[in-house]
Amino acid sequence: MLDLAYIRENKEKVREALKIRAPKLDFESFLRLDEERRKFQQKLDALRAEKNKANDAVTQALKEKKDPKDEIAAMKAISQKILDFENKVGDYDSKVKEIMLIIPNIPHPSVKSGFDSTGNTQVRKWGESKSFSFKPKEHTEIGQKLGIFDLPRASKISGSGFVLFGPGAGARLQRALINFMLDYHTEHHGYTEIWPPALVNRAAMTGTGQLPKFEEDMYRLKDDDLFLVPTAEVPVTNLHRDEVLREEDLPIKYAAYTPCFRREAGAYGKDTKGLVRVHQFDKVELVKFTLPETSYDEHEKLLADAEKILQLLGIPYCVMQLCSGDMGFAAAKCYDIEAWAPGLDRWLEVSSVSNFEDFQARRANVRFKRKGASKSEFVHTLNGSGLALPRVMIALLENFQNADGSVVIPEVLRPYMGGLAVIKK
Repeated sequence: MLDLAYIRENKEKVREALKIRAPKLDFESFLRLDEERRKFQQKLDALRAEKNKANDAVTQALKEKKDPKDEIAAMKAISQKILDFENKVGDYDSKVKEIMLIIPNIPHPSVKSGFDSTGNTQVRKWGESKSFSFKPKEHTEIGQKLGIFDLPRASKISGSGFVLFGPGAGARLQRALINFMLDYHTEHHGYTEIWPPALVNRAAMTGTGQLPKFEEDMYRLKDDDLFLVPTAEVPVTNLHRDEVLREEDLPIKYAAYTPCFRREAGAYGKDTKGLVRVHQFDKVELVKFTLPETSYDEHEKLLADAEKILQLLGIPYCVMQLCSGDMGFAAAKCYDIEAWAPGLDRWLEVSSVSNFEDFQARRANVRFKRKGASKSEFVHTLNGSGLALPRVMIALLENFQNADGSVVIPEVLRPYMGGLAVIKK
């Protein structure tokens, strides 16, 4: 959530950003609403001052041993007006906050203006695309022939958009990827591993920006008003909700594995082949709480941490800086890491690495206090997938396939696979 004072002081900047980020949002109506709210607040403040004077008049009358009946009546009349105006201001506060919760973050100055992915910029590429002596197969054919995953049985159990790994080496390969990522991020990148709940409350979803805007994309337990996590970003960022952290403890770095659940209600019919877009998937998430002045340095480090996993796996990838119109709702700046999938002949996003500045912290009330300071400040929050598994699995199967249908396991995963080097039929 943006600071209301910032919006008031930077109306033109916000207005221009919303033309791309939220073109349907009626910003002018919001400004009028805020102005009306301030007018009522000024009247309320004046009435409270008037009440104080009336209270003083009652006290003075009692001191002078006069009947304070008229003064008390005046004070009661003012008190009733105050109550009426408090209710009006409260109504305006609710309306203003309701709109503020759907106003997206403002892009960092380094973010290019653009409406969609065509405005994104490639930052760098890593690795060489493998040359095959045969036409590379897609992961769906490779995975199902090797028993790595079984989509028909998954559909029988849960419906379309779900995956069953196994009964071949797939379940172990999935677990190997998760364990490898967690081990590397904790042992080499300094993240602290946590294992959060897979169900979160409405406050947690609101704190990170999934609600209220994206509720239709979430799986919700109606009887309990709990949500299946769409990403570990939600429970991990909310670890410190309503807390004041110490300056000397920042940055705080967490790594967490969770299954992730997304209805993808707004993406019907898009990228539905195989593992490209599924309703349940596994992901290792990296989350940072940082000082405001270091958050963009930490953003670059977080990006490098996520990239390292693909480098160790030997999967070619590119890094894209997203334009303003293609970034997520809460992000001020975002990079996507896209892995090469030769069977599909396309790049697939395996990580989004975002700096939210104080946008999420303001919603979740996560603050810190500097040494010797009397007031607290909002932290900056960052996160990125380290990595999302379905598309990593796609890239792994398609990049390391052999002509005979077998798949070579990257060396870094072999210790997690009991030394297995090749998956064969």
